[in-house]
Amino acid sequence: MGAGLPSPVPTPATRTGGRFRRTLTIILLLVVAAAAYAFVHLGRWLAPEDPLTRADAIFVLAGTVAERPLEAADLYKSGYAPVILITRDLPEAAVRVAATRGADLPEHYELNLQMLLQLGVPRSAIVLPERIHDNTASEAQTLAAEARTHGWKKVIVVSSKYHLRRVALVCRRQLRGTRVEIELRATRYDPSDPARWWTKRSDIRWIVSELPKLLVYSVGVGA
Repeated sequence: MGAGLPSPVPTPATRTGGRFRRTLTIILLLVVAAAAYAFVHLGRWLAPEDPLTRADAIFVLAGTVAERPLEAADLYKSGYAPVILITRDLPEAAVRVAATRGADLPEHYELNLQMLLQLGVPRSAIVLPERIHDNTASEAQTLAAEARTHGWKKVIVVSSKYHLRRVALVCRRQLRGTRVEIELRATRYDPSDPARWWTKRSDIRWIVSELPKLLVYSVGVGA
């Protein structure tokens, strides 16, 4: 029988190409792993919380009827702060239309105030500025103004879980140069699940809505 054909000798170009493909494969695997990690941890990243200590005030971001102010009431009654700051948000345009037709609908801040009072928070412990707010940045401006007025040095900021990252950004930006500290608190009555955010439609909607806003605020637009 004849001898077999000799194996081809790898050329420098062949060896270089093999190393390039292996390197590219490793890079792609690392990218996929990083993307998977970011995907799984996105909810928890958007919902940072701080250990709670006693503060001068509790600041409740507008936007919910009960979830956020209910948390503030719990913190107040537990002795974390002697004052609750709530804000007025911009009502729906349709509310004004309804009013012209005889429907007197309470605004969110009125419902928040009513609930706090019914839960035993005295009116003297509630700060309610006159300003109407249409975004988180304007609420952060009000926080800074009220902190200066009342001499607050530490404030517990209460909001929904996926809102906290943006709240931290804008509040700390407005408080820059002051000695006012904030502690982030997610309301326990928010049913969102940051550890498994992709399993619930409501969580997905929250995050899809929140990420562009966080990006915009991060580059200084709207702040």
